[in-house]
Amino acid sequence: MADALKNMPVLALALVAAFMWVQRLREAESGESPESGGVVSPSYGWLGPEGAYPGYPWLDQEPDPAASLHRRFSPPAGFARKPVPAGSFGEWLRCLPLRPGRGVVRLFDGSEKSDQGSHAAVIDIETGDSDLQQCADSILRLRAEYLWFLGRSEAIRFRFTSGDLAPYEDWRLGFRPVVTGAAVSWLRQEPRDDSYASFRLYLDRLFTYAGTLSLERDLSAVGSIDDLEVGDVWVRGGSPGHAVLVVDMVEHLRTGEKAFLLAQGYMPAQDIHVLARPGGDGDPWFRFPDDGVLATGSWSFEARHLRRF
Repeated sequence: MADALKNMPVLALALVAAFMWVQRLREAESGESPESGGVVSPSYGWLGPEGAYPGYPWLDQEPDPAASLHRRFSPPAGFARKPVPAGSFGEWLRCLPLRPGRGVVRLFDGSEKSDQGSHAAVIDIETGDSDLQQCADSILRLRAEYLWFLGRSEAIRFRFTSGDLAPYEDWRLGFRPVVTGAAVSWLRQEPRDDSYASFRLYLDRLFTYAGTLSLERDLSAVGSIDDLEVGDVWVRGGSPGHAVLVVDMVEHLRTGEKAFLLAQGYMPAQDIHVLARPGGDGDPWFRFPDDGVLATGSWSFEARHLRRF
């Protein structure tokens, strides 16, 4: 009897956990709960360590939480979002602001992209007025924006295609890259500038000399598709190459199958957009197929192309 009493709290917790799991399963299968899976609350109101960095500093005003990526796209029936740590890159991506409706993908010069059928949504972020922010650059942009928002300037360090490091810390202290042939040196040419405008200029310089080859080198291989996380990158380094970013992920509550949303930039430089799944009939959630080849419509990737920051 004493042993039974000792086990009562454990049994009670097990019953509560089982009840919650069943509730989640019912909600996911009914498609009534876009927040199922424990999505952390949106972080639009966050500030960086010094109170200087709003969550999405390129915006002129605080975005509408209802227009965020994770509210726009509900998990498919039977799936639920896998919780991500508060403040993580994964949460920041899930809460990215989207433009109204499906949106129109525009090129850097303001003209409409000829193919308007390959996207499910457009992320509310400017492209710049030069043909710089292409596929790998779009992923570097989002990663760098997240780190800048956190005040982690020392972590904003990516490689040029030459292999040379391009640290933002040096840039904000006034150093600028000088390219002579294949050699890159950093010389102090400007006063220190911690402003967002200067950070944005750093990104344009990075985009000039970075690409899929350098992005691939900056990332670590992910051992298995089973380890997929929000924020992972499918990248094929080359000239040309291509890269797409996992901006959200859900799991099937019975089978554990993963489904994920992909975002990309492209050539010429254009709005970063959430991809529509080819043949998905309006369902943008990709699954990794049994044949081991992920087809996005314009490129294909294998498990060996999966990388992580």
